Amino acid sequence: MRPRPSETAGTMDVAHVSTTEHRPWRVSRIRPRAGGPVNLELSGARFQTVKGFGGCFNELGHVALARLPAADQARAMEALFGDDGCRFSFCRLPIGASDYALEWYSLDETPDDYAMKHFTVARDEQYLIPYIRRALKVRPDIRFFASPWSPPTWMKTVRTFNHGTLRWEKRVLAAYALYFQRFVEAYHERGINVCQVHVQNEPMSEQKFPSCVWTGEEMREFIADYLGPRFARANVPAEVWLGTLNGPEADHRWPWSRFDQFANLVLSDPKAARYTRGVAYQWAGKFAVQQTHEAYPDVPLIQSENECGDGANSWRYALYVWELIQHYFTNHVVAYVYWNMILPAGGRSTWGWPQNSMMTVAPQRRTLAFTHEYYVMKHLARFVQGGAVRLGLRGPWTSNALCFENPDGSTVLAMVNPFSDVRRLSVRLAAASFQADLDPSSFHTFVVSPAQV
Repeated sequence: MRPRPSETAGTMDVAHVSTTEHRPWRVSRIRPRAGGPVNLELSGARFQTVKGFGGCFNELGHVALARLPAADQARAMEALFGDDGCRFSFCRLPIGASDYALEWYSLDETPDDYAMKHFTVARDEQYLIPYIRRALKVRPDIRFFASPWSPPTWMKTVRTFNHGTLRWEKRVLAAYALYFQRFVEAYHERGINVCQVHVQNEPMSEQKFPSCVWTGEEMREFIADYLGPRFARANVPAEVWLGTLNGPEADHRWPWSRFDQFANLVLSDPKAARYTRGVAYQWAGKFAVQQTHEAYPDVPLIQSENECGDGANSWRYALYVWELIQHYFTNHVVAYVYWNMILPAGGRSTWGWPQNSMMTVAPQRRTLAFTHEYYVMKHLARFVQGGAVRLGLRGPWTSNALCFENPDGSTVLAMVNPFSDVRRLSVRLAAASFQADLDPSSFHTFVVSPAQV
């Protein structure tokens, strides 16, 4: 039987971290109190176990990092992966060029190379792999998932990176499955733990940057007949995931991009489901997360790409990012992954889209700056450990808060005050009750742990 809060209030320590638009990351202590009315408490429900938090490695991020003095490069890596930073431990990689590559490329552009004799990660050795190795020096146990933005152009119906679809021919499909295998093996040979591959980044979007459109039927067949069996036969040390899904789309041009036309179609097929270890969603995929969990509660879900804004890195967008995090975790994802960890100031991609990032580098002055979204991510990633269990809440603050129980026994309550005035929070957790006045438009993390004697 758990002790009542009034019996243990004096034995618990409550650390409080708060962030406002102009005053980030203020750390204080709160004295627990006994009894009294509350407006937020545990419901007793226990939900998903958290896999982790992370960001994506891309070429423009490496370029931005390399422009910094050595001391600031180390500072940036510690801020993302260090124990006093975000502690990122579950990160994303592109297979070939993403929209934040320096230019178009794949890992095998030799036409008709069905045996992958010319497969190479030589280009990744110039940009992505040095960037990844910097992170691994800080946190050696990082796990990675990976997806292509486009297949090699000779595999497509139109030989270009940003149009067309995969040629639906047996030898092409078999070669593409081998392409995934070669990628995982090449990275493992270099000490990089790619634990998942996802079939296609945003299969519902044809973009001006690298992209490839897939239907749910195509994903089902590719997983069931090609990618899944190849990974099983070759003992490839990575799981196959259905991702990264960017629908249901509201755009009328994509009427088939619903839950039933992708996740439900694949997971209800016994052969495809045998090989599909999870589903990843991003962007408009957020509208299918709830349905997916309700229909397949034992299938793990992740959020694979934070929506990336317009390069302004505004406080308003940081508040929206919190809403995304809240939405995904309350709908049972086990991981949340940011997109651009670090970019040149302005955040413009090779193909002209300015996007937000957690850190920026001013090109002329070579200075490092932390954005609001860095602190939003840190409010959770710094304190929620891998293996933490999400706890249910009740009370008026429930839809503005997330609570987790860590493997070490500490409890983490992260939340936002979205209002323009100060609001009083009165909390009762398993072994502590406390109050705090939340500044207008502010983020907060409370960590409850046994007091140090």
